[in-house]
Amino acid sequence: MADEKTLTATIITEQNVIPSAFLERDVMIDAYLPNNVAQPEEMGLLLINDGQDLPKMPFDEILDKLIAGNEIRPVVCIGIHCGPDRKMEYGTAHEADYLGRGAKAAAYTSFIFEELLPFIRNTYNVASFREKSFAGFSLGALSALDIVWNHPHEFTRAGMFSGSFWWRDKSYDDGYDDAINRIMHKQIRNGQYSNWLHFFFECGAMDETKDRNNNGIIDSIDDTLDLINELRLKGYTGESLHYLELPEGRHDVPTWGIAFPDFLKWGWGIRK
Repeated sequence: MADEKTLTATIITEQNVIPSAFLERDVMIDAYLPNNVAQPEEMGLLLINDGQDLPKMPFDEILDKLIAGNEIRPVVCIGIHCGPDRKMEYGTAHEADYLGRGAKAAAYTSFIFEELLPFIRNTYNVASFREKSFAGFSLGALSALDIVWNHPHEFTRAGMFSGSFWWRDKSYDDGYDDAINRIMHKQIRNGQYSNWLHFFFECGAMDETKDRNNNGIIDSIDDTLDLINELRLKGYTGESLHYLELPEGRHDVPTWGIAFPDFLKWGWGIRK
């Protein structure tokens, strides 16, 4: 049974629990639904990892303000709460990291396509959406990009906030090399170009303090910029890539709340 309430002028929120056979747990989701839309199939769908953090922004107010102000097109947003095994469920589905983390990422991907999306279509009586996008924070950003990159015909956009793109198949003490051991970079390097995909990246200059190559740039920014370069080498240019760096940005929900309107306007903005 959905727990429904109207919090804002244009947004209805619902909370549901989906029993997942793939993850062997109940998955809580928060739905942010544009109100009074005549043709819901004309809307896009945005899935968001770490959905439990959205109320802290607060996301409903961000979305309401942009839709009510006619700054973005209405979009259905689904915040997927993480589980207690977050470091196992979020990651890269085809390869765990050097410590075995991400071992359940393939199961999480199956949950998305075989349980979550059918639930959304059935619950809201929408046979298909105009387009689908996926976003996430930190390790949830890595998960979102991994799913979009490996299922390009299902999505049009990916939004990554403070992405954990350091995810690697070898430890620093065991001969790690930036050029070959970062898993997501390797996937993009070996993957195929899909000209409809668009990518949004956010980093905070205060995300962390680590600088493993001592070049004066923190690792989170270095890893993100290197990933963007891999996408450029693959063929993505111009409007298909957007990078936002916040000078005072940290690895926290308030920073991502500041950045999220830019992502929504980038992806669903109405040109005036």
